[in-house]
Amino acid sequence: MGQPVAQADLDARGALRATLRSMQAGSGLPVAFGAFVENGLTAVLSEFWGTRTKNLHNLEVRAGSGLGGRVIAENRPAAVNDYRTADTITHEYDPWVLSEGLASIAAAPVMVRDRVVGLIYVATRDCNALGDRSKSAILGAGRRLSMELTVQDEVRRRMRDAETIATAAPEHVHDIAGLEEIRSLHAELRAVAQLISDAGLSQRICDVSNRLAHVGGGTVEASLAGVRLSPREVDVVAQIALGCTNQEAATRLSIKPETAKAYLRGAMRKLGAHTRFEAVVRARALRIIP
Repeated sequence: MGQPVAQADLDARGALRATLRSMQAGSGLPVAFGAFVENGLTAVLSEFWGTRTKNLHNLEVRAGSGLGGRVIAENRPAAVNDYRTADTITHEYDPWVLSEGLASIAAAPVMVRDRVVGLIYVATRDCNALGDRSKSAILGAGRRLSMELTVQDEVRRRMRDAETIATAAPEHVHDIAGLEEIRSLHAELRAVAQLISDAGLSQRICDVSNRLAHVGGGTVEASLAGVRLSPREVDVVAQIALGCTNQEAATRLSIKPETAKAYLRGAMRKLGAHTRFEAVVRARALRIIP
């Protein structure tokens, strides 16, 4: 099975919390808050930085209502310079917003696979036009959080596939996936682990990819027993095994081409290989990669 729902929620909440903190600092505005959107229709405000009261806590924002509801409905950022008098939004939430003393507010959607999954806000208590710094901060934060949540979503999907294969009885493995599919999944997991900020999740991905490397494997060659590659060397060899060039491996792993080349050289030396192809063959014989 993949990640338990509770853990997935914790990962997402942690990402939202970190985004709000950095967005508040980047915008120079005193208040930041956000929520996850359920079914593209409703958001319950859950994370806050800089608020003075708890009046906004657990406030349910519906699509089409208020500033946040407008953002959910239109799938695009929006802002008001004076919330109290703004005529571009509806005012169902005035009692909660005004009791917190908020005046100028900007909101942006968080998108995953073309769906609104979250909502982030920055605000000030002065009726001043929001400057380029504030707008840039919220737009950048929305894009970064969208990317992180998209990665988390993809990781959970790929982890479910990987764990199904890794836990299958040997005689059933090839009924689930072909060898090339297993090799591709292994390499993708190694690559995506580099994009995860959660150390625990990244380690879990590496553990599953290590189990994939043993799926359907034969006997380890005696001459290679005891050879150990570093995690990064394994990452590069796994990409090379798919036919990637050094440049392509570097791009997939978010490292420089010369760095990928250095890791490959290190792996070849440890494996006693003289060519890239020989390194892949020996890594497979050692069950370092599938």
